[in-house]
Amino acid sequence: MEVEWSAVVAAAALFIMGATSPGPSLAVVVRNTIIGGRSRGVSCALGHGLGFGFYAVAAVFGLVVIMETNPSLFTILQLIGVVVLIWMGIGLLRAKSETYEIKDSKRDGFFEGFFIAFFNPKIAVFMLAVLASVLEPGMAEGTKWVLAILGMSIDAVWYVIVAVALTTGGILEKMKSKQVLFHQITGATMLALALWVIIKQYQAYF
Repeated sequence: MEVEWSAVVAAAALFIMGATSPGPSLAVVVRNTIIGGRSRGVSCALGHGLGFGFYAVAAVFGLVVIMETNPSLFTILQLIGVVVLIWMGIGLLRAKSETYEIKDSKRDGFFEGFFIAFFNPKIAVFMLAVLASVLEPGMAEGTKWVLAILGMSIDAVWYVIVAVALTTGGILEKMKSKQVLFHQITGATMLALALWVIIKQYQAYF
């Protein structure tokens, strides 16, 4: 399988910078780790990696172009995302610490991680920006698959590291005492992301 490693290395550096930057994804992984421990945090990280992987494959193989040629479909997906983000954000802002004592639900963590990635249009924009700088006409299929899998893997591995680090050395217990604050920060971040999507949609149509 032919692979153009210069493009892979360049993309890897950009993927790492994107994954390690603070944002809604980090907040969600931290919150799930606090309320469910390492197993739920890792499940959330894997779910987020899968959601990120969707955009990686879509961008590499041009499926995003289909979304651009059918803007109504992409708009519907974004509006669904807005509703999900607002619902989750308001729920977290109203949450109390006793509501989230121990909930080691790997399934809930996985789906929460997946949805925050899948319904985050910033990831699609980031993916297009990254790959636009490394993809070239006629690039080998092997390189495209490596780029797509690399993006998903770096994202998942980074958040797994975050979940494991938080559950090592007593850090998690200290954070649990401030879990309401973390819920509120995560909720506010989700609402801010929803507002950003609404503003972008408004600018696009008006």
